[in-house]
Amino acid sequence: MINQVILVGRLGKDPETRYMTNNEPVCNFSVATSEKWKDKDGNAQEKTEWHNIVVYRKLAEICQEYLKKGALVYLHGKIVSRKYTGKDGVERIAYDIVCDDMKMLGSKNENGAMSGYSSFPDNANKEPPKPPTGNSPPQTAPAGDDDLGEDDIPF
Repeated sequence: MINQVILVGRLGKDPETRYMTNNEPVCNFSVATSEKWKDKDGNAQEKTEWHNIVVYRKLAEICQEYLKKGALVYLHGKIVSRKYTGKDGVERIAYDIVCDDMKMLGSKNENGAMSGYSSFPDNANKEPPKPPTGNSPPQTAPAGDDDLGEDDIPF
């Protein structure tokens, strides 16, 4: 039997991290997925589903540090159900996606989550530095500051 989920969607809010009694982090956030189609009359239709995501341990720390509301992500995990009692006293079942793999998608400009990487300088749109004059030695780019284009980001 297989319990496997793959989602590609956008975060509905910034991740929230708590720590369990054994001091391991657990991160929660919501992700929206949408599908679009045309109905029989040719009218555009769209349906959005919201998914509760739960991430544990090191991946939870990574999600907390790099993901932000609106970030486009690929998630792989499994569906887990849990029972809870609502404020009205009625017992309900919630379905969560327990994620064991996450990849950030999208460009650095559309995905604010990626601005935390040092290889994407914040001054990319500013005026380029002037060439050196006189007898000063040539300047070199810092290590790791490759000229990667948006489509060249390795994942």
